[in-house]
Amino acid sequence: MAIDKTKTDRIRERYEELTGTLADPAVASDPAKYAKYSKELAQLSPQVEAIERYDACGKEISDLLELLGSPEVASDGEMKEMATRELSDAKARLELLEKELMLYLAPRDPRDGRSVVLEIRAGAGGEESALFASDLLKMYKGYATRYGWTVTEIESSPTELGGYQKVVASVDGANVYSRLKFESGVHRVQRVPVTESGGRVHTSTATVAVLPEADATEVHIDPKDLRIDRFRSSGAGGQHINKTSSAIRITHIPSGIVVTCQDERSQIQNREKAMAVLQSRLWAIAKEGDIDAENSERRAQVGTGDRSERIRTYNYHQGRVTDHRIGLTLYRLEDILAGDLDEIIDALTLAKAAEEEKNGTD
Repeated sequence: MAIDKTKTDRIRERYEELTGTLADPAVASDPAKYAKYSKELAQLSPQVEAIERYDACGKEISDLLELLGSPEVASDGEMKEMATRELSDAKARLELLEKELMLYLAPRDPRDGRSVVLEIRAGAGGEESALFASDLLKMYKGYATRYGWTVTEIESSPTELGGYQKVVASVDGANVYSRLKFESGVHRVQRVPVTESGGRVHTSTATVAVLPEADATEVHIDPKDLRIDRFRSSGAGGQHINKTSSAIRITHIPSGIVVTCQDERSQIQNREKAMAVLQSRLWAIAKEGDIDAENSERRAQVGTGDRSERIRTYNYHQGRVTDHRIGLTLYRLEDILAGDLDEIIDALTLAKAAEEEKNGTD
C-alpha cells in the first residue's frame, strides 16, 4: 500500500485552511464555530506531523544518495562508509514512518471514535474455555490501560475456578472501536489446562464480540417494550455483594434481548449501563437489517464458537500468537496476553486499508 500523495496534499491544505479560519476574528468570536474548527484541526495535527516526518526522512535519503554519488565521497572510504550507514538507518526509519502514516491515512469507519460494549463468552472446552475467557478479559484490560481507557464490567457469569461463562464490559475512551473492532471472532487457545493432570495439550475457544456504543438519539426504545426486574447483586457461589436490590435486568420484549447489570451499588447506575448495552445491541441489529434476531451482528462476528472457526490462536507451548486472517505469527505470547496488542491491530488495520484500496473504496 503506497502513500497517496494526493491525499496527503489534501490534508495539508485543509490544515492550513483551518489555521487561517481560526485566526479570523469572526470565527474566534463564535464559540460554536471555534470549537468545531478547533476539534477538526486537533484531529488533523498528528496526521500533518506524520506527513512532515515522512517527507523529511525521504528528503534525507535523497540527499544521502546524492552525496554517495559525488566523486568526493566515492573516493573517500571513511566518508562513504559513514554515508552508507546513515542511508541504511534512514531507510529503516522511513519504513516505520510509512507504516505510521498509512495508519493515519487508512479509511475511517464513522463509528471509529466510539466507546464499545465488549462481550466475551466461553466456547468449546468446558472449564478451560471459561478460564481462557478470563484471560482474554485481562488482556483487553491491559490494552485499555495503555490507552487510558476505562473498562467496567456490566454483566458476568463467573465459574468456581475464576473463569467466565460470559462477561460483558463497557470500554470507554477515545477511538476505542477503531482499535478493538478487529478483535471480534473466535479466539483459540492451545495449552495444558490447570484442570488436566496428565499434561496433555488441549484446544479450547472463547468468542469475542465488539459492538460500538450507540447514541441514545440513534435508537428509539419504547418504554412499553421493556420489562425491568430488580434483584440483589450476587457473586460467584451466591455470595451477596450487597443487601439491596440494586441489580437490574432489562428485557426488550420485541427482540427478546436480555441485559443484566449488577456491577454498581446504585440501581440508577446499573439501569443506565444496562440501557447503554441494550441500545448498542438494538443498533447493531438495525444496522444488519434483522430485527428478528437477537444480535445478528454479534453472531456474525463470533460464529458458533467451534474450534475450527478461529481468527487467532494462542499457543502456550510455542509461546506464539497467530492471527489467521493475515497470516501473522508473533512469538511474544506473554506480552500480548498482558495487553501488547498494537502490532497485531496495526497489521490488521493496514491489511483492511490495502483491501479497500484494491477494491477501489475510500
